[in-house]
Amino acid sequence: MDVIKIRILVIDDEMQICKLLQVSLHAAGYEVYIAKTGKEGIQSAAYVQPGLVIVDLGLPDIDGKDVVKKIREWSQIPIIILTARDQEQEKIQGLDVGADDYVTKPFSMGELMARIRVCLRHSTTNEQESILTCGGLSVDFPQHRVTLNGVEIKLTPTEYKIITIMMQQAGRVLTHRQLLKAVWGEGYGEDTQYIRVYIAQLRRKIEADPTKPKYIITESGIGYRLMGEE
Repeated sequence: MDVIKIRILVIDDEMQICKLLQVSLHAAGYEVYIAKTGKEGIQSAAYVQPGLVIVDLGLPDIDGKDVVKKIREWSQIPIIILTARDQEQEKIQGLDVGADDYVTKPFSMGELMARIRVCLRHSTTNEQESILTCGGLSVDFPQHRVTLNGVEIKLTPTEYKIITIMMQQAGRVLTHRQLLKAVWGEGYGEDTQYIRVYIAQLRRKIEADPTKPKYIITESGIGYRLMGEE
C-alpha cells in the first residue's frame, strides 16, 4: 500500500530557497509544490489542498500577508511565513492575520523542520481534549486544574486563562495582540504591559528559574511561545 505523503506548498520567488526547500522537504518525506507568485500560490492552495503552506512575505506581485489573509478566508491549514531578519513588524502582522508561525531568513533546515512538525501536530490535535500536556506541565480542563510534574499549581482566573490558551497553541508563537484579545477582548489589543505582568507571575509559579524560563519563552518583540519536551 502506498504511503500518503503530506503535501507542502512553498510560495516563494527566490530560486535558491525554493530549490533548498524542495530537496530538503522531499528528503524528509513530504510532497512539495512550488508557487513563485502570491496569486499563483493562492490558486495552488485551493487546487493542491496542501497539509501546510510556507509563504515568503516578500513576493513580487502581492504582499505575503495578503496571501495569508486570502487563504484564511476558506482554510485553516497551517501557514508558516518566511521573513527577513529586520522585518519584526512584518512578522507580527503576518501572525496577526492568521499565520501559525514564522522562520527568519537565513534559517536552518533543522529549525524549519521543527516548526513544520509543531504546526502539523497541532493541526491534527483536538483542541477540546480534556487534558493537555506540555513537558511536565498539564491542564485538566474538566477539573479546572493545572499541575507541574504532578503537583497542583494555584493560579488566578486570568493566569489560568492565559496558560490554557498557550497550552492549546503549544509550540507556536502567540503575539502580544493575540494573547491580549483572547484574554481581555478587542479593546486591550495594544496594552502589552498587561500581558508582561501576568507572564512574569506565571513564570514565578511554573519555572524552576523565572530568569531562565524553560516553558514560557519570549520571542523578542513578537510575543511568547510555550515549549515543552520534543
